[in-house]
Amino acid sequence: MNPTRTSVTVVVPTYREVENIPLLVERVRGVREQSGLDLNLLLMDDDSRDGSAEAVQALGLPWVQMVTRTANRSLSWAVLDGLKHTKRDVFVVMDADLSHPPEKIPEMVALVEGGADVAIGSRFVEGGSTADDWGFLRWLNSRVATLFAMPLARLSDPMSGFFAMRRSTFEAGRDFNPVGYKILLELIIKCRCVRAVDVPIHFDNRRFGKSKLSFKEQLKYLQHCRRLYIYKYGTWSHLVQFLVVGLSGLAVNLTALTLLLRVLGPQKLDVALAIALSMVWNFVLNRRFSFSYARGQAVVRQFIGFVAACSVGAVVNYFVTLGLWGAFEHKQVPALIGVLVGTGFNFAASRFVIFRSKHVRPETQAIG
Repeated sequence: MNPTRTSVTVVVPTYREVENIPLLVERVRGVREQSGLDLNLLLMDDDSRDGSAEAVQALGLPWVQMVTRTANRSLSWAVLDGLKHTKRDVFVVMDADLSHPPEKIPEMVALVEGGADVAIGSRFVEGGSTADDWGFLRWLNSRVATLFAMPLARLSDPMSGFFAMRRSTFEAGRDFNPVGYKILLELIIKCRCVRAVDVPIHFDNRRFGKSKLSFKEQLKYLQHCRRLYIYKYGTWSHLVQFLVVGLSGLAVNLTALTLLLRVLGPQKLDVALAIALSMVWNFVLNRRFSFSYARGQAVVRQFIGFVAACSVGAVVNYFVTLGLWGAFEHKQVPALIGVLVGTGFNFAASRFVIFRSKHVRPETQAIG
């Protein structure tokens, strides 16, 4: 008796890819016939209305299916819905525009069958390449995006949209909440993937249609990274954002003070106004970014609490500095310690009192 073959679904998110779909199907057909894999193709279409559904129907192939999505339309959610839709052993995710080579699918499937948590088609490992006319700016964009992802997972190509994973690995994931057009990092973090293996690929230009990548989608990638930082690092992530906001507030304070000293009267008033402006700035950014989960709570109460906490933090800074004044020859040291303790107090008060979460927790999305 022959052992049961691993069943594979190739999940492809589509939107207005009617010209590329027949070419994609033909190349996947070649992989299916030559590899002997029990493979089907699942196209998750975001209601293109460009003839894509009719084109798939006209092919009349039982191993090719299209699901038309009309809600929560985005590439990431199209992929997630596709993964929930299929019940096969292994899934492969790839783009519809033929930038990814389907011929690499058997190698990727073999790697996850052999124990890898995820096999990733990478442009940036030895043996990988991109189209000759890719351009410096496009390359730079990918490398900068890779740097943003490094604290989350050390991958050669975290922006890759071509990867394979076992269904059992996916089913272990929880709290899926992607945004934008890149789903790989979401799955690696939420499914707790440890062993990621690169497969070198040639990344080609799309054959037909227009790229869906826009500046707005790139901003969504940054938003997605931020969500994953918070998910993975929790309070530490909030602290880093709090410190970054604090540095920007310092810049606002110094800039405002410089301008006010030139145009207004008493220096004491100028100093007070600069501090007030920087405090408002810090509050707005902390509420918007560092502690965004608390934006639904009363803003006036939060602002009063923030000002009070910062004032108390300044007092803490003052007394810590004075308390350590005689212990150090260089007086900058107790001053620095005072600033650090005061900042720590401000953060703790902001995180756990002013912007405290009232049972805020991402909605758990179990797979089944």
